[in-house]
Amino acid sequence: MHTDLDALLRSLRVWDPEVTRLPAFDPERAPEAPLPLFVRWFADAVEAGEREPHTMSLATADAEGRPDVRIVMLHGAGEEGWCFATHADSRKGRQLATRPYAALAFYWPLLGRQVRVRGPVTTAPYEQAQADLHARSTGALAAALTGRQSRLLHSPEELARASQEAWERAGREPRAEVPTWTLYRLAPDEVEFFQGEARRRHVRLCYRRTPHGWARELLWP
Repeated sequence: MHTDLDALLRSLRVWDPEVTRLPAFDPERAPEAPLPLFVRWFADAVEAGEREPHTMSLATADAEGRPDVRIVMLHGAGEEGWCFATHADSRKGRQLATRPYAALAFYWPLLGRQVRVRGPVTTAPYEQAQADLHARSTGALAAALTGRQSRLLHSPEELARASQEAWERAGREPRAEVPTWTLYRLAPDEVEFFQGEARRRHVRLCYRRTPHGWARELLWP
């Protein structure tokens, strides 16, 4: 069946008022630092019924500077930074080893909101990475035990066998360690909060780290 992509794109609406609520956002009342505002917006997204509000785009670059992006899960956010995890020998792990700088993007369409974060990335201690993994589900541990992320897969059957073995081990050993599992922390240089507005007068508030703390700036939409 042939699909007219242009017609399909034109048929779609952004921020359909039947499902989207665009809250007012007064940047003058925003906190001095970005983390409290992020926590507040994240809670708003959960309350609004956003599906998987903890998923985010993670952008990295390879040794030649070519960008790469994928969806990952937020594992936490605090004074040390925004956290995510992966195998150190995965594609993104290798890229971060070469260029330890990344960007994150959250999108919560029910509220017309985005949050963008970028800055240098460091690794947490091994013990914290393993504790983070063991705090998750059996399926998460099984996936981590399967390993070989981003490597060439020769057949679906090969994956099925490795996955089955990993699930069985995760059931037997819920504290099994995965040496390559790494917890990363992105310490932001910049955090931008975008609030959509019905007349396209969107509010963009950017926090920029300075030697004296956080500077706040408004950006044109």
